Amino acid sequence: MIQDIGAEKLNNSYIPDAVPSPGDTLFCFRGGEVLACPDMQEPFPKVADVSFSGDTVYLFSIGERRYFLCRDENPEAPEKFAYTDVKQLRRAEGAVKLHVFALFTAFHLCKWYRKSRFCGACGAETVPDSRERAMRCPGCGNITYPRIDPAVIVGVTNGDKLLLTRYARGRGVNFDALVAGFTEIGETLEQTVEREVMEEVGLRVKNIRYYKSQPWGFSGGILAGFFCDVEGGDTVTLDESELSSAIWTRREDIVGQPDDMSLTNEMMKMFRDGKV
Repeated sequence: MIQDIGAEKLNNSYIPDAVPSPGDTLFCFRGGEVLACPDMQEPFPKVADVSFSGDTVYLFSIGERRYFLCRDENPEAPEKFAYTDVKQLRRAEGAVKLHVFALFTAFHLCKWYRKSRFCGACGAETVPDSRERAMRCPGCGNITYPRIDPAVIVGVTNGDKLLLTRYARGRGVNFDALVAGFTEIGETLEQTVEREVMEEVGLRVKNIRYYKSQPWGFSGGILAGFFCDVEGGDTVTLDESELSSAIWTRREDIVGQPDDMSLTNEMMKMFRDGKV
């Protein structure tokens, strides 16, 4: 999965007074795009590569690598770099998990910083907190922390078959997936599993069992994977606003997704290989 980066470890400790060095990685975002180059072994610019006028924010480190965010949202692209859709880099030829994981985590924080410029309570401009990663309102004292949205990935099983879905057309995704959705107010994760399966494919489920979790910075979420068994009839009633298809698929016919970044893909392959 995206967070499986070998011996390297993420250190997301907040260091407010960190000063970038020329060799540190600098993430520059413009909407849903990031400044990158075709070399997937080192796709993102160093601080020394970019001319910018805004501040930088220390994000995190992975092993010995330090990552900063450029607060100038549109610095000029240096030679060999261009603004590229964040989603495209996940499946770029030669993509390295460490870089994609860093990108998605940085994008998560970038979106939070963008949305936290003003206090949601009184409307005053916020400032970075001096002790923890938070934005503090100097007017009313309101504190805003990075938001993490919980969601579930659901492998619905029916004997030796797994329910594989395809997203509705227009979503820009054309490969197999599983039932998924965000947890709503007042729900447990298990209740989210039951609701999402009923809403998307019209099935009741039982024997809900937790598998594994995954951070997914692109959506700002933490994904919790569950397997469960269909209960009663197995006729699918499709929510066509969410999905274009949902098909019961035998183990041996499961192919999986084009990369090994996602919890969804691992769950499909684990079922295919008889390991769950």
